[in-house]
Parts: sequence; C-alpha cells; structure tokens
Amino acid sequence: MAMNIGSSDAEDEVMSAINTTPLVDVMLVLLIIFLITIPVAIQTAPVSLPKANSQANVTKPENITIAVDADGNYYWNASRLPDKAVLLEKLKAVAVKEPQPEIQVRGDKEARFEFLGTLIVDCQRAGILKVGFITEPDRGQQGTM
Repeated sequence: MAMNIGSSDAEDEVMSAINTTPLVDVMLVLLIIFLITIPVAIQTAPVSLPKANSQANVTKPENITIAVDADGNYYWNASRLPDKAVLLEKLKAVAVKEPQPEIQVRGDKEARFEFLGTLIVDCQRAGILKVGFITEPDRGQQGTM
C-alpha cells in the first residue's frame, strides 16, 4: 500500500484560493488602534451644559403640487383651477403661511413654455420662495420623445 504525498503535476498548478488570514489580522490591529486613539483625539472642554426639553415648534408644511397640462390648464393638488386669477390668489394665500410650503411644478412635456413661465412669474409675484420641478427619471431612453 503506497501513499502519494505529492506529484510533480501538483507543484505546477497555480493556487487560486486567496488567503484572507493576513487581511483579517491587519483589520483587527487597525480596529484596536482606532479604538485606542479616538478618545485621545476628541478633546472637549469640560463644561456642564444646561438641561432643556426640546419640542418641535414648527411642523413641516405639505408641499403643494401645481400641474400644467398641454392645453395650459392649471391643477392645484389634482383639482382643476378655473383661471389664472384663482391660481394667483391661492399662491398669495399660501405665501403668508409660516413656514411656507414648497410649490412643486409638474409640467406636461407637450405644454408650451409660456404656461410654465407664467406660473413661475405668478409664484414670484405672490412671494413664494421655494419652487421645484418634478420630472420622471430617464430610464435609458435618451433622445426619445
């Protein structure tokens, strides 16, 4: 009965496994070094801070979505507005709220820029500070309309 300890063919093969033991050793040493040096690096003055109860004084307002379709009709949170005067009055009423909500504009891709431009001008006239545009992400269809 013979035992094959090694052959000449086995010495020529490349070992494809990665030995991760040295990597784990280095990571543990670095972890210990960081745990020791962080308290030394963070130095603060010894002060006793006052105690206070913190309650939220200001609630975040809901965003208002204004949609503009291809025909130039305006929609305030999905309800159609009869004309631009009503839109301006609603914007003025919202502008005085504290904190002021953000206006999010959803413009149809076929809508003329004139409709969106007048909406932005109305927001500016009413005193709205935050106006954002909602778009759909491009899912790899660049250049197609």
